[in-house]
Amino acid sequence: MAVSLQCLVARMLRLRLPSALALVVLGLLPWQWVQAQSAVWVATQGEEKVYLGGTVHLLRPSDYPLPAPFETAYQDSTTLYFETDITGMSDFSVQARMMQELLYSDGRTLQSVLDAPTYAALAAHVGTTGLPMQMMERFKPGMLVSTLQVIEFQKLGFTPQGVDAYFNSRALGDGKQVGELESVDAQIGFISTMGEGVENEFVRSSLDDMEQIDTAMEQMIAAWRSGDNATLEALFVADMKEDYPALYDTLLVRRNTAWVDIIDTMFSTPGTEFVLVGAAHLVGEDGLLRLLERKGYNIAQVP
Repeated sequence: MAVSLQCLVARMLRLRLPSALALVVLGLLPWQWVQAQSAVWVATQGEEKVYLGGTVHLLRPSDYPLPAPFETAYQDSTTLYFETDITGMSDFSVQARMMQELLYSDGRTLQSVLDAPTYAALAAHVGTTGLPMQMMERFKPGMLVSTLQVIEFQKLGFTPQGVDAYFNSRALGDGKQVGELESVDAQIGFISTMGEGVENEFVRSSLDDMEQIDTAMEQMIAAWRSGDNATLEALFVADMKEDYPALYDTLLVRRNTAWVDIIDTMFSTPGTEFVLVGAAHLVGEDGLLRLLERKGYNIAQVP
């Protein structure tokens, strides 16, 4: 999921945690990924280069300092690009638009959308959070799952100071230029339609995932720190591609395809860019690394 949006969910609930669980990090990259030594890559063509960092949108204080290649790329870059305008996500008008888009406004509720067994399982889980089910009745599935994940991650000690927020703050303080790959409204739109048409399956699967969230996050953080894209793909991309192909296409394929065209233009502009996106956007056949390779760029891990 898009972190910045999840940060908004956290703020609106007066919690301190964004959520992301994958929805969410020789010439043939996949053969190298298992042995990768970092979570940062550099794409080159002649003398031009663009750094790409797979990010984790939420971290614990103990996860700092970040792997050294992040600092290497940051110091060598003049401009940082994020998925969206992180600073702008704090704007009140953005939060108002999010509420408008992520809540049912046509009379539907979760109880009317979900079948009886799924709704009962959801209500049972919500009962363990201390929040009233009535508070979430008008939440669309994307908003619902983000909210519940916020609560689970808070229990595990994660905070909003993920890689994106960390470097956004540093870039602003250091006077580096900052850009985004897509608009805030686009990110809200993706979450608004998440699970649409398969609400029961989406909610049940999310509830199952939350029962294993502590183990999954430990595996994800370890894979991210070492640049083990094969594990990241297996954990968070492969299942989405198989079980929710429409969601996979919307959240990853279409966005990556649009982003790679933007990254392509960076090679003809002055300075050096550091592109920071959720780690799931880098991995697999439709990931940014493979897409850039197909365009003829050389890809290497930053030691």
